Amino acid sequence: MVVNGRSVLVIEDEEEIASLVRAYLERDGYRVTWAGTGAEALAELEREQPQLIVLDIGLPDGDGFDLCRRLRAGSRVPIIMLTARDEEADRVAGLELGADDYNTQPFSPPEHGAPIKAVLRRTDPATQDDTLTLGDVAVRPGAREVSVAGHPVKLRTREFDLLAYLIENKGIVVSRDQLLDKVWSLDYPGGTRTVDAHIAQLRSKLGRPDLIQTIRSVGYKAIQPTSPREP
Repeated sequence: MVVNGRSVLVIEDEEEIASLVRAYLERDGYRVTWAGTGAEALAELEREQPQLIVLDIGLPDGDGFDLCRRLRAGSRVPIIMLTARDEEADRVAGLELGADDYNTQPFSPPEHGAPIKAVLRRTDPATQDDTLTLGDVAVRPGAREVSVAGHPVKLRTREFDLLAYLIENKGIVVSRDQLLDKVWSLDYPGGTRTVDAHIAQLRSKLGRPDLIQTIRSVGYKAIQPTSPREP
């Protein structure tokens, strides 16, 4: 395994959950430190500044919201809040305190790992120009450029963000509600129909409808083709 040099601090009191997140990220080369309490996390932050923090809301020595507030007072390190709560008010509170993303339990390691990598990609200058690929579709987030088989394709802002999010989570089924949350906003008035409309536009503009699979009654999944496309 090649260590990529980026470090993640996981603040989670349940060892089983922390171990799952840690194993998944270490497999991809991240250096992971685990803190079981807020106090341990603050002590760890005195020793080293991580590139990202995964923060559980329910900690044995305090509220994760309070810890997020303290962290934001002195640092802009990206924070992903992790909790079993699925209340919209909790999600709004976390994001308003400065969290960069919000994940609820239960989750599988790939489903949790993808948002972590996406936040690191958005916030780490060294990775902002990394190219995302899906078949012969290439997306450069830093330059906000898309090409298909080497030919540039113009996308609107939401179309670009939607495509980038799907590719960042390729192989994972993403619900319409999740896409509304991550790409639009928590209370976007257009509802899930706007997701379907944007997916249709993406398929048309890319000319690669098979790369975005519809999962009936759930949402969508970006599919990596198994063989090169014929010219």
